Amino acid sequence: MHIIFTDREADVMQVLWDHGACLVAEVQEHLADKLAYTTVLTVLRTLETKHYVGHEAAGRGHRYHALIEPQAARNSALRHLTDKLFKGSSALLMTHLVSERTLSTEEAERLRALLADHDKADKADKTDKADKP
Repeated sequence: MHIIFTDREADVMQVLWDHGACLVAEVQEHLADKLAYTTVLTVLRTLETKHYVGHEAAGRGHRYHALIEPQAARNSALRHLTDKLFKGSSALLMTHLVSERTLSTEEAERLRALLADHDKADKADKTDKADKP
């Protein structure tokens, strides 16, 4: 699934992920930017049209909820960014991320651990494929 949000849509989705199902007024209340009720409603309806959000009746209004998980949105956004700005190269993206900022000791250790886990999984996958006829 290819998921793309505008900045405003991303803000609304973050409210739904953080707070769960919300009425339009509740979403409006949780947003950092003060938007008109009708603007928030329009964004929610647009997200619903894209099948990222659903709703259930709640009295005279609707309670909106996310239909996609934040991790799926992050993965899609990162794939899009990698394709558009880094010529599809994860290595180029990683090099840029590491070289453009100073990593804390904890961040560097976590990155080393993730890379070690990736290497182990890759070696296990290659071994499994070699064992199969």
